[in-house]
Amino acid sequence: MNGMTILGVVLIVLALVGLAAGGLTYKDKDTTDLGPIDITVTEKKHLNIPPALSIAGLVGGVLLVVAGTRRRGV
Repeated sequence: MNGMTILGVVLIVLALVGLAAGGLTYKDKDTTDLGPIDITVTEKKHLNIPPALSIAGLVGGVLLVVAGTRRRGV
C-alpha cells in the first residue's frame, strides 16, 4: 500500500463517521479562581459536519484509493 491508498482509506472512514454521526460533541471546561474558591463551568458543544462535506470526502477518498492502486506502466 502506498501513501495515497492509505490516505484514501482514512478519508473514507472519516467521511462515513461524519455521515453517521452528523458531527462531533465535546465538552469545554473553564475554571476561574475567585479568592479561595475555584469556579468551574463545563459546557457541551456540538460541531456540525454538513452531509455535503462528508459526501465530498467519501468521493475524494474513493478516488485516492483508485489512483493509489493503479499500477504505472513501466
